[in-house]
Amino acid sequence: MSHRLVVLISGSGTNLQAIIDACQAGQLDAETVLVLSNRPDVGGLDRAHQAGIDTVTLDHRQFDSREAFDQAMIDAIDPYRPDTVVLAGFMRILSPLFVRHYAGRLLNIHPSLLPRHRGLHTHQRALEDGDTEHGCSIHFVTEELDGGPLIAQAPIAVTANDTAQTLSNRVQQCEHQLYPLVLQWRAQQRLSLTDEGVLLDGKPLPKQGYQHL
Repeated sequence: MSHRLVVLISGSGTNLQAIIDACQAGQLDAETVLVLSNRPDVGGLDRAHQAGIDTVTLDHRQFDSREAFDQAMIDAIDPYRPDTVVLAGFMRILSPLFVRHYAGRLLNIHPSLLPRHRGLHTHQRALEDGDTEHGCSIHFVTEELDGGPLIAQAPIAVTANDTAQTLSNRVQQCEHQLYPLVLQWRAQQRLSLTDEGVLLDGKPLPKQGYQHL
């Protein structure tokens, strides 16, 4: 039975497209069964429609609280029986209610080498701090914002000519390679979150995660 993915988006869905492409190319033994967006009329929904994937739009502005919105997401997601819930540019802070419900099944990709530059505007902050290295990170989601156990990172060198936009472009290319790879580990039942930390093939990963060079 194919590994079932639910992907959460808020925008253009380039990481969603990378996942769709990897599945179609046979590089990812999984099926995206639902794409959920908290914003209507975003490009990621068009990508899902073109691939024949079910979509749900839940406008967070229509809910009285974060918990009410997250419960509505749970109610929409659970009928699809996801093995992994994938945050792919989902621009909402999740409540403990949601995080606990999908504990061990909830992954996020972040455009920095965590624990550096949690939150927003990571590329500009990397430049302002004079970082010589930047990149992206994939981690299991916990109640700590961008603070869950690391699974994998893809570092890139920061050059003297880099701008926030050039960094963004190069980091995004890394994201499109790294997310399908990590999700394939999940599909192959090689990757899990345990009391011992993140395990790959039954062995603990280093604290900084797998380094994809």
